[in-house]
Amino acid sequence: RTLLCALPAREARQKDMSMLRPSCFAFLIAIAATSFTFGSSPATAEPSAKDVLKTYADIAEAGYTDSLATAKTMKLAIDAFLAKPTNDNLIAARAAWIAARIPYMQTEAYRFGNSIVDDWEGKVNSWPLDEGLIDYVAGAYGSDSPENELYAADVIANASLTIGGKKINTAKLTKELLSDTLQEAGGVEANVATGYHAIEFLLWGQDLNGTGPGAGNRAASDFDPKNCSNKNCDRRAQYLRTVTDLLIDDLNWMASQWGPKGDVRKALVDGSDESGLTTIMTGLGSLSYGELAGERMKLGLMIHDPEEEHDCFSDNTFASHYFDELGIRNVYLARYRRVDGSVVQGPSISDLVKAKSPEVDAEIKSKLEATMDAMTALYRRGITVEAYDQMIGEGN
Repeated sequence: RTLLCALPAREARQKDMSMLRPSCFAFLIAIAATSFTFGSSPATAEPSAKDVLKTYADIAEAGYTDSLATAKTMKLAIDAFLAKPTNDNLIAARAAWIAARIPYMQTEAYRFGNSIVDDWEGKVNSWPLDEGLIDYVAGAYGSDSPENELYAADVIANASLTIGGKKINTAKLTKELLSDTLQEAGGVEANVATGYHAIEFLLWGQDLNGTGPGAGNRAASDFDPKNCSNKNCDRRAQYLRTVTDLLIDDLNWMASQWGPKGDVRKALVDGSDESGLTTIMTGLGSLSYGELAGERMKLGLMIHDPEEEHDCFSDNTFASHYFDELGIRNVYLARYRRVDGSVVQGPSISDLVKAKSPEVDAEIKSKLEATMDAMTALYRRGITVEAYDQMIGEGN
């Protein structure tokens, strides 16, 4: 029921119910998260590095477990939509996708420093993607690219494809086909066949509005065999089921890596304190600067290109940026609010820094707070005023 509680669309989108902004569930989670107070860590004396690493792993396990749980909820909504492909059920499936992004984006602070996570991440969150690999696209997309032979391959419409001169049977849209054959086929990173953004494209379709108002507007009938629009409705539904199941498999695997006997947790606990703390700070610094501030934000602002928008089909980018930043703060303060409202917390990097230099810790917290304030403004603007691709438009 919570997933069906959607905020009103802004005036520019009120004529199209498929353009509803994120559910009120997503909004409330965001506002609740901003209510965390700095200095709320329970530790008062300098903790051991091992204690900090344990909390770090505990929060990762909770975050990936929440990501798995919300992906399973999304699957229920997608299954309900495919069983009865109405516009209302499509809106519910989209709302479930948006809700599933909330915990996952907070885990991105675990990338970069943890090689196992970084090697795996491409399966679940690769972007941008050449969506013509998966399904039909508008004429303006083009039919070929010198960099990618599968630029407009449209696997949903074709029972076979030629990749690198070899003919591939694509009659059955299996997990193995999507993950082992099509994902980054030919060594091209834009060949994204799996993960959140492949699902996003199937639920929303292309966003053809440039930096104007409006997200993707795929018709529910694209999945309705009895009233099929744009052909291949059975295969489109098969692809959506398969890619959703594959995401659940991948998230389940990663959650287990952070469990009591997981390889990632074991590598942290068994390694040196210095190595473990370096892992944490590498993840925070790389996500904050190179990835989020650089590739995901600055580039789009410089060239005003909606293709540089992280969640470009759904116009959910403002939320993804917000929860990435929240994940950075979660790790520094060692405090994570789970989807069920419970809190995982413990000895933190902040405690270690404070014990050595209270002034440095206070400065970091102040800067984190300023960034969260700015991200909250971005989030609220995305909910109430305009989408992220409009925000990065020239002259805005």
